[in-house]
Amino acid sequence: MKVSVLTLGCRVNQSESDVIEGNLKKFGWSIVGLSEYPDYCIVNTCTVTAKSDYQSRQLIRRAVRSGAKVIVTGCYSQLRPDEIRKIGGVVDIIDNNNKLNIIKMLSDDNSSVTFGYSNKSRPCLKIQEGCNLACTYCTVPMARGRSRSLKVSEALKRAEEIEANGYNEIVLTGINLGSYGHDLRPKVNLSYFLKTLLKKTKNFRIRLSSIEIRRVDDELIELLQEQRICSHIHLPLQSGDNTILRRMNRMYTSEEYLSTIGSITKRVPKIAIGTDVIVGFPGEGDKEFLNTKNLLDSIPIAYMHIFPFSPRPKTLASKMLPQNASSINGERLSELKALNFRKKKAYMSSQINKTLDVITEEQYADDISIGTSSNYLKVKVLTNGHPKGSLISVRVSEIEGDFVKADLIKKL
Repeated sequence: MKVSVLTLGCRVNQSESDVIEGNLKKFGWSIVGLSEYPDYCIVNTCTVTAKSDYQSRQLIRRAVRSGAKVIVTGCYSQLRPDEIRKIGGVVDIIDNNNKLNIIKMLSDDNSSVTFGYSNKSRPCLKIQEGCNLACTYCTVPMARGRSRSLKVSEALKRAEEIEANGYNEIVLTGINLGSYGHDLRPKVNLSYFLKTLLKKTKNFRIRLSSIEIRRVDDELIELLQEQRICSHIHLPLQSGDNTILRRMNRMYTSEEYLSTIGSITKRVPKIAIGTDVIVGFPGEGDKEFLNTKNLLDSIPIAYMHIFPFSPRPKTLASKMLPQNASSINGERLSELKALNFRKKKAYMSSQINKTLDVITEEQYADDISIGTSSNYLKVKVLTNGHPKGSLISVRVSEIEGDFVKADLIKKL
């Protein structure tokens, strides 16, 4: 039997799809692309923006046209099941909380689920689910529910499975990763788990996915200096204007954001910092946009993910006024994209002649590999036969488009 697993959206979705795919492979299924006529196709959807909804519908339709029996899960199907039922050919819609039951549905096997497989060189490990925040633009808490953390012992067990399979990086992820452990008894935090993970494992490096700025404290900043923790952190800003932040219900000010960024860069000066920004939130005028642009220009960020405001059904922001014209949002989006280009190139240029640790991910016939460095740069390097997933040391020589080119020093 053949199955395709198609995934949209965040690293949490990617982690869940990896678990499904790995276990079906264990039970004898062949993992194939849509062009290879799968018997089943699992579509793991996203609903963070209107574009995500559209992409989810398009992917479901593509899966149906392949002739496969289509199973749909994920956040879009959680919130819009009626829209999916209108697409003929979908055989089942699975609740987010029951997503891993797809394994038993297709394998008819009651043995324990394994968590150590990924078809990627840098597997994601979900240790937290759901979100207790109430950002006025976001539907994710509706789709994922309240914050829940994996017990430390279980999260550690899954990480050890990944380590045993030889992976050289693990990406810790969650819907609100920084809230990890606050619901556990006894209560712990993300820093506690990181310390436990560093103590109980020894081979892989550890990357943190997106963390809310208010979850970054001195203890976590101290841990970012550890050699095995990637020199990279993603801290969503969304807006650099305090009025807009209040309308978003983001629970911090631009001054607090700047202060935390300053603390991080002072103690971890080589770190790559990424951020998320929403353009055109209701009430964002020229002044508010300029505050955001100026703040972003003032901080040493390596890259931005920029999104035009997308009114999501049943959110407070969808009813807020005034809503900006799409032409205005488009102009502001272009301005921030130009700023992002400059920031990204400046950070890449600062790495020329620097030595980086890279995990190889894509390989080509001429022995050229594309990999990801600890500080989240895409690196092109001649790998001299080292296989996909290798951890290598390289020296950066030049910039080539969105990549830095580097020379191999040694395998680590």
